[in-house]
Amino acid sequence: MMNRILPAMAFVTGLAACGGPELRYAVPQVVPTEKVAIAFGSVELREITLPTYAALEEIYVETPEGVITPADDLLWADDPVRAATLELARALRLSTGARVASEPWPFDDFAEARVEVRVEEFLADAQGRFRVAGQYFVATRDALGRDRAETFEIAVPIAQGSGASGLAAARAAAMTELAGIIARTGLR
Repeated sequence: MMNRILPAMAFVTGLAACGGPELRYAVPQVVPTEKVAIAFGSVELREITLPTYAALEEIYVETPEGVITPADDLLWADDPVRAATLELARALRLSTGARVASEPWPFDDFAEARVEVRVEEFLADAQGRFRVAGQYFVATRDALGRDRAETFEIAVPIAQGSGASGLAAARAAAMTELAGIIARTGLR
């Protein structure tokens, strides 16, 4: 086990020690492989809330000592809150086939369900994973009592030696996994 942790810690430490000009990394689009039938034809996704460090444009990593620090000169290509909200809306739409849009709801009729996501962790950890954890809430317009409040914890390995682009790919995979969790446990 220790043999796996040491290279991961070196990876994260190496990201934090990068120097030079600022580099911006876009999060790649991931197409969900799982299709989930849900109980709603339309879903509004409220703007995701991120921890203070994750809402900034700097890419944050966890050091082996547990310190959350920005990786020198590495930035997200888009505003993290906006990008994470759009990533999740896209993944929910592709995995469910429902009409999904982020707020403000762009259609004349109201959405049948509204999802709110509050993230507590959103970073590359010292074990070489991109970790997303928090809570999500589903509010419905019907009287069937399908409102939900659930927690989630996702950790996606960052491909060894892939640098910041691998970190961005792991983030995309984590958000796609979150969409599947919300569809399966909150929108059925």
